[in-house]
Amino acid sequence: MLEQIIKHKKDWLDQLNSRSTIDDMAKSVRNMRPARGLRTNLTKDNKLALIAEIKRRSPSRGILNNTIEVDRFVRLYEEAGASAVSILTEDQFFSGSIDDLKMARENTSLPILRKDFIIEESQIWESRAIGADAVLLIAAILSDNQLYDLHALAREIGLETIIEIHSKEELDRAWRLKPEIIGINNRNLKTFQVSLNTVENLYPLIPCNAICISESGIKTRDDMLRVQECGVDAVLIGEGIVTSEDPFGKIRELLGESE
Repeated sequence: MLEQIIKHKKDWLDQLNSRSTIDDMAKSVRNMRPARGLRTNLTKDNKLALIAEIKRRSPSRGILNNTIEVDRFVRLYEEAGASAVSILTEDQFFSGSIDDLKMARENTSLPILRKDFIIEESQIWESRAIGADAVLLIAAILSDNQLYDLHALAREIGLETIIEIHSKEELDRAWRLKPEIIGINNRNLKTFQVSLNTVENLYPLIPCNAICISESGIKTRDDMLRVQECGVDAVLIGEGIVTSEDPFGKIRELLGESE
């Protein structure tokens, strides 16, 4: 499945790069306002922060919620107490789009993470141009050189990065960049199996000067408390929120602030 996703992404990028050059995108971001600080928002309250995600479907679960109204959901996320918003922009397997991110940008003051399979520099430029404040770089799909170049470019043009890992080997590779934010994905991208044991095993290996986000598999308040016990700074939750009949109430419940 991961190979299929990356193949589709490369085909899509061939079309993108034929329509718009990097020079054009560079010009479009030249006078943009500074990006909103993701790291600052995740750590400002000294408690476990929540990144709430817009996620319509997944390769493993199929359709999660195909009636999401992005403008309404991101306003609801902010009102409920989320510290940031994640927007899946991959189209074929997750039913996302860059229009979703643009819509989110117009309707929330929270930092926005662009979550996609980023493999080329044009995607970094595009992310800044459409209003993202941070991008996800997945160690499992990038070579050391790609990881370095994409991370460096993102920082150069004002984007924060989350370097996503799933193993000790990927952590070792990621740490050569001295990243400010590490994401531990509890989902194995090869098997799509999920286990919170992943964050429990890897978090103690994270150097103390990086903040850490636990991704995937967190659906209940008990799950929140379990990963909080590890010491992580934030969680990223999509499925558990978008499949709820009351997303606002679900976020409050996850944060331990429901009435």
